[in-house]
Amino acid sequence: MPISRPIEPLAATDEELRKALEDAFLPALLPALAQATGDFSILRESLRPPGVAPGVQQGGMTPTQQAEAREVAFEALKKLRDGEISPNSLPIEEALLRITAWMTGSPASEDYIPLLLEELAPEGQDPRAPSWQKDPALPFKVVIIGAGMSGILAGIRLKQAGIPFTILEKNHDVGGTWLENTYPGARVDVSNAFYSYSFAQKIDWPTHYSTQPVLLDYFRECAREFGVREHVEFNTEVTLLEWDDDRAEWNVHVRRADGSEEVLRANAVISAVGQLNRPKIPDIRGLERFRGPQFHSARWDHSVDLAGKRVAVIGTGASAAQFIPEVAKVAGEVVIFQRTPNWYVPVPHYHDEVPAGLQWLFAHVPHYAHWYRFWLFWNTTDGLLAAAKVDPNWTDKSRSVGPENENLRLLLTAYLQMQFADRPDLLPKVMPDYPPAAKRLILDNGIWAQTLKRPNVKLVTEKIREVTESGVVTEDGTEYASDVLIYGTGFQASKFLTPMRVLGRGGKDLHREWDGDARAYMGITVPGFPNFFMLYGPNTNIVVNGSIIYFSECEVQYVMGCLKMLFDRGERALDVRKDVHDAYNEKIDRANLERVWGVATVNSWYRNEKGRSAQNWPFNLIEYWQQTREPNPADYEFIRERALAGGD
Repeated sequence: MPISRPIEPLAATDEELRKALEDAFLPALLPALAQATGDFSILRESLRPPGVAPGVQQGGMTPTQQAEAREVAFEALKKLRDGEISPNSLPIEEALLRITAWMTGSPASEDYIPLLLEELAPEGQDPRAPSWQKDPALPFKVVIIGAGMSGILAGIRLKQAGIPFTILEKNHDVGGTWLENTYPGARVDVSNAFYSYSFAQKIDWPTHYSTQPVLLDYFRECAREFGVREHVEFNTEVTLLEWDDDRAEWNVHVRRADGSEEVLRANAVISAVGQLNRPKIPDIRGLERFRGPQFHSARWDHSVDLAGKRVAVIGTGASAAQFIPEVAKVAGEVVIFQRTPNWYVPVPHYHDEVPAGLQWLFAHVPHYAHWYRFWLFWNTTDGLLAAAKVDPNWTDKSRSVGPENENLRLLLTAYLQMQFADRPDLLPKVMPDYPPAAKRLILDNGIWAQTLKRPNVKLVTEKIREVTESGVVTEDGTEYASDVLIYGTGFQASKFLTPMRVLGRGGKDLHREWDGDARAYMGITVPGFPNFFMLYGPNTNIVVNGSIIYFSECEVQYVMGCLKMLFDRGERALDVRKDVHDAYNEKIDRANLERVWGVATVNSWYRNEKGRSAQNWPFNLIEYWQQTREPNPADYEFIRERALAGGD
């Protein structure tokens, strides 16, 4: 079945229309109907939604507004059904400006029209697709490392531009993180209307926040439908990238599943290995002594039957918050060892199915799914970014870093107090003492509190001293007997590109250059490593706003622009200038120190071992789009094959 389905004819009775409207998301439905019918009087100022906040439904529209909006929508749906379309439809650019002004409460700059067109991606269009083709006579091949979300995307764009490519994937299938993380309860924490490619939007997601199997199927289908899968060499791990100065190309050393090794050649390399791909095993004395099964959440051992077992879980991060409730349903006992409590953001429909009426409207109302996506995009462009801002005049930064951050802390504190009102013994254990957004916020629909209150679940906050043959011992000497040990301890996020070695111009070693503190220009290119591009590289992690897929689309657009720049100029390779790279990173560092994750002292993967945030993007989404739309030739040095350059 195609990923994107055409809109179905709107044939329904008045009663069926009203029934569907009960499930409608109104702030996006009214704009869709205005565009579909050409009647922009639908967008009444009195119905404009005020905005969003954690847990707020229908964009903050009052019950009175919602009732009126449903009546307006009902009349518009009837006109659409009966073919009563205004003959004076606005040009798409003007329609976008009118609609976005209504949705956002302020006039949208015409500079944003290209972004709006890209994000809405009307049916049958793909505005971000390359509008150019490589000269077939020009020999040029790209190697992509990784067949996850970003690798598939890069392959799609290269194929569209007629650039030969191969994807090298260490696993047996595509999907990346959604192939590897099969733990119970695994799901995305960004709405699927936004956590999907702009050019491959689905209107039939079964839930608002899809589970791992659904997401894996989506990326598999994208790889198949866009003709990328046949370019993947599976069970192939890249061990070394080595730049050949004489030939101005990369030697790509690979190891196959049978242990054999081979060297491939490529004119350019795109790393799509991401940040969260190498599990982090905790440094605890005695792990090797434990006699029972033990495994990390990202390497879940499905052969281990947890029914009735005593399960010890070390860690309470984002993955653990998803799998612990599922484990607790079947295990005889679950003991959770928590180092740092999390802040939880209330999302009541986090596990809910998409209502039938909303599904029906997506399938029958033109533009509806696209404006729904845009609503999510616009309201996460800044998201909680203001709440992460550091106020230099804020006196006590141990619990909050500014007025907006304090307001968020009070909101999330109230949520935890409500969830644990009947368990005063648990409340102090689950209440963070650090500023919100200093580490990853976790979405919650109440299941965390429900799980901790189960009679077979125990939350331990005492530090772990060691692991023995039969369990876990805390520093106070208490031993918790365990049959199974599960690590929910996250990933080695700061160790970009490991364990792969990357040798650039003159044999320069990338990991030695970084010295544990990864940096890149736009998060994509590094001085001394020509034609080497990273996706989800340093400082491109989204913290409190947006979808990583949006960032990947921006990054791939930039990479494609770099390749086009090479072809147009007749050059062999490009290498970012060190002064440009350094100035950019100074800007990033200054901005991250103005965000809560840059100044808070709580342990977090948002900072590396040197205390610097090498992961996070400190600005809004629009700014990254603006930076990556087109590369600036002045930012780069261009390189030719030495033979072509006269042997210099």
